[in-house]
Amino acid sequence: MQDALFSGLFGALTTEHRMNFIANNLANVNTTGYKRDTLAFKDTMASYAHDEIREPLMTLRSQPLFPEPKNMARSRIAVSKIDYSQGSLHFTGDPLDVAITGDNAFFRVTTPNGDYLTRDGHFVLSGDGTLMTPQGYTVQGVGGNIVIPAGTRHVQISNDGQVFADNAPVNTIALVSVDNPQNLEKRGHNLYRPRSNVTVDEGDAYLERARLEQGFIETANVEVVSEMVNMIEVHRQFEAYQKVMQTADSLDRDANQKIGRRQG
Repeated sequence: MQDALFSGLFGALTTEHRMNFIANNLANVNTTGYKRDTLAFKDTMASYAHDEIREPLMTLRSQPLFPEPKNMARSRIAVSKIDYSQGSLHFTGDPLDVAITGDNAFFRVTTPNGDYLTRDGHFVLSGDGTLMTPQGYTVQGVGGNIVIPAGTRHVQISNDGQVFADNAPVNTIALVSVDNPQNLEKRGHNLYRPRSNVTVDEGDAYLERARLEQGFIETANVEVVSEMVNMIEVHRQFEAYQKVMQTADSLDRDANQKIGRRQG
């Protein structure tokens, strides 16, 4: 019964990983610009030596020399992906809130550890008027940092990223596109960076029809009902795998006891 025990074990471990992803998605349902994580699975085949043997049959009535192939499928996590689909826009009325419309577009921010990409457009002003994230990361513009002059009454941000202070042009918010968003990885604080040993080609997202909406923020693309249904499904799967392991262990114990009695 070792096969049943190991199948249940690996199935339970797989559902545990999936539950972690679902829980993280639900925890970030109110995170601005958050993109949900998804998991893909594949079947790995456990085969025996005789499964690979293709014996020649002399006639149709020839008796086979080996058992029929019995490949067993065991599910494994193949790859995790980030769902970059557009989240809905929520109106805030704050002139420093900016939402991106377009899946493949990111703001670029400067942190003490280097440059990162983000979809979070909830910005604030520092003491000297520099446009920043609430964590203190500087939002990059086409012409360097975006600094709003002191005493500015109205800040306008156009769809193509141009920033105006009392109708005077200040800078343009840089909007970056990447050739393959799946080459990015999450680095915490809603930030993205290219994966290790991967080259990411960047471009101008405005040329790919990405636009900005002032006074809005992009909500997380997490559907609470769907994630809750997935959580219930995973919980039941985990319970089923537990029963498989318990049953296999019980059968093994009974077999060992019977063998011991006969030998005794």
